[in-house]
Amino acid sequence: MTRVEDALAAKKLSAQMLLQVHDELIFEVPDAEVEATLPVVQHVMQDAPFPAVLLSVPLHVDARAAKNWDEAH
Repeated sequence: MTRVEDALAAKKLSAQMLLQVHDELIFEVPDAEVEATLPVVQHVMQDAPFPAVLLSVPLHVDARAAKNWDEAH
């Protein structure tokens, strides 16, 4: 999770992580950047254990867009 900010900056994306609860992350992402941001976050999180740990099973990450908080209420 600590690598996400650098990965987003490298891709010139303005998404910001707002909240982390255990293994769940919540980002604020401009509508125009959602499609570009999802694969970056997914890739960083799937590779999170490397290079320190080589897992014998693949790490699966579900990254998806949700409704805007304001629109959900």
